[in-house]
Amino acid sequence: MDIEAGDRAVELIRAKVKKTFRPEVVGNIGGFAGLFSLDVTKYKKPLLASSTDGVGTKLAIAQMMDIHDTVGVDLVAMVVDDLVVCGAEPLFLQDYVAFGQVVPEKIADIVGGIADGCRWAGCSLIGGETAEHPGLLGRDEYDMSATGVGVVEADDLLGSEKVRDGDVLIALGSSGLHSNGYSLVRHVLLGAGRMRLDAVVEELGNQRSLGEELLTPTRIYAKDCLALIGETDVHAFSHITGGGLAGNIARVLPASLDAVIDRSTWAPQPIFDLIGARGRIEQHEMERTFNMGVGMVAIMGAEDADRALALLTARHIPAWVVGEVVRGTSEARLVGTYATR
Repeated sequence: MDIEAGDRAVELIRAKVKKTFRPEVVGNIGGFAGLFSLDVTKYKKPLLASSTDGVGTKLAIAQMMDIHDTVGVDLVAMVVDDLVVCGAEPLFLQDYVAFGQVVPEKIADIVGGIADGCRWAGCSLIGGETAEHPGLLGRDEYDMSATGVGVVEADDLLGSEKVRDGDVLIALGSSGLHSNGYSLVRHVLLGAGRMRLDAVVEELGNQRSLGEELLTPTRIYAKDCLALIGETDVHAFSHITGGGLAGNIARVLPASLDAVIDRSTWAPQPIFDLIGARGRIEQHEMERTFNMGVGMVAIMGAEDADRALALLTARHIPAWVVGEVVRGTSEARLVGTYATR
């Protein structure tokens, strides 16, 4: 790797990274390992939770648009919103970014986005690795991943064991596509559809270009979910990523219960209509690939629903009751027809 370029990149990101530091962080950036002092006196039986993820082929859109800060936010969201599903508070994150050629300003944009995401999630960015892979990656290409660590009290662990017959499902609205399904998106819109990233698309109902729409950052729910845990009796969360609503909600259902999701309670954003129509994609395939406008689902007793909706509304998160838990065989199914805008 170009050592001088790498050193310059570190200097460009140092201030932003330091703004993510929680009081538990020990030392500064630039060491061989990140250090975090966990206060074990706060817990009777602390469980450490970890998650690793990437951004996938959404990176191709960022590289084509030469916009690199938003995918850093996506990276954080994909990691921390998996952590909070079990009730864990995200503590710290470490990233790995590999380039065809290191460009310090590009690194600063990417890591700046990661740092922004960490601040919004309430976790620290305590380390990472930047690599240069000429010959393996093209000159302007890069890939990235991150690992996050969180903590949850053992008695407060969320999951299928707590889900009950009669629970309600609270949908937390997505900001759009988030970070899943981009191989299909690129094929349908940019390949077969020959659409331009710099074009304003009438069907989207706004003045943003298609590229800007596709690069909308993934919404980070970590602090909102933790707030719900503090104010309501949440039984489980489901992070809606690849596999869609049915596939991901089924992961947090016990063997004897089903989840029924009512499509009539919301209208997916126009980007989903555009992809489905241009690609002639059947509804079940759209719902298996995309979040369809729901990025996270909270499962709780019906008596807590109003309080949860009021809290989320106050935090500027679109939220609504999207379904219920009934007797069954650990299946999540969608019923009805989507509302119209």
